[in-house]
Amino acid sequence: MIRSVVRGFGAALPKRVMTNKEMESKVDTSDEWIVQRTGIRQRYIAGEGETTASLGESAARAALARADLTADDLDLIIVATSTPDNTFPATAVNIQNRLGMRHGAAFDLQAVCSGFVYAVATADAYIRGGLAKRALVIGAETFSRILDWSDRTTCVLFGDGAGAIILEAREGSGMNADRGVLTAQLRSDGIHGDKLYVDGGPSTTGTVGHLRMEGREVFKHAVGMITDVIEAAFEATGTTADDVDWLVPHQANRRIIDGSAKKLGIPLDKVVVTVDIHGNTSAASIPLALDTAAADGRIKKGDLVMLEAMGGGFTWGSVLIRW
Repeated sequence: MIRSVVRGFGAALPKRVMTNKEMESKVDTSDEWIVQRTGIRQRYIAGEGETTASLGESAARAALARADLTADDLDLIIVATSTPDNTFPATAVNIQNRLGMRHGAAFDLQAVCSGFVYAVATADAYIRGGLAKRALVIGAETFSRILDWSDRTTCVLFGDGAGAIILEAREGSGMNADRGVLTAQLRSDGIHGDKLYVDGGPSTTGTVGHLRMEGREVFKHAVGMITDVIEAAFEATGTTADDVDWLVPHQANRRIIDGSAKKLGIPLDKVVVTVDIHGNTSAASIPLALDTAAADGRIKKGDLVMLEAMGGGFTWGSVLIRW
């Protein structure tokens, strides 16, 4: 059977770092409060000339360089984002042009914080279906541009950045020892739409709007939803928590990350955590964490890596990959 194998990875962050101490000068909060409740110590904030497309392009170029490929070697670009440069054309098409790619297909995918998981699952379906041989999957966000900077319950949580992987079609045996995507589990339930949303849009207010969140409600649902899709991945592949080498979760909140790992029986030393340095970068958080752990040598070829995320909508999902 055909597997979607990770060929390369890369990341990009804005130049500006905003610490919790700087946050104290903007809203009524404190470093101690932020760290205790979220685990976040700093985040990166996009400046002039830094956009979702420019960050996505930089992450893509890093992934291509690691894979020893060029844009000519790609068939497909999928960008997971909730903060596109324009309503249209898609940020993916913008990045396609920036890379000088004049063939194939490129489109955006919107599933908020679950976007990268959804995008990997979509690229895997294209590859397994024979519609693409190599796919560039990017998670890129500039959430700082949709924040209400007077709302201390949300503005301290989010940051900007981009991460990317390249998936390549390779023959596999159909066994769990194969490298590549082994299973993807996706879920959504629109009844929760008012718990995490942006209060604007082209068809309603004609404005971009600002992010709004009922933090306690999101937290209440998060651990159960995350464990649901991870357990579904175990069931689909016949694996268990003991088989997982690395859990790479969406970096939203350290307490959610720790609670999910504990419920699943995954030791914390097998969990990749970057929320302290990146904050919540929505669809960019998992590929940023992947880049961090793969670049420093923690994630190695042959490791079993579980990705999971939950985002506004609600959407949630998991992908199990043999690296």
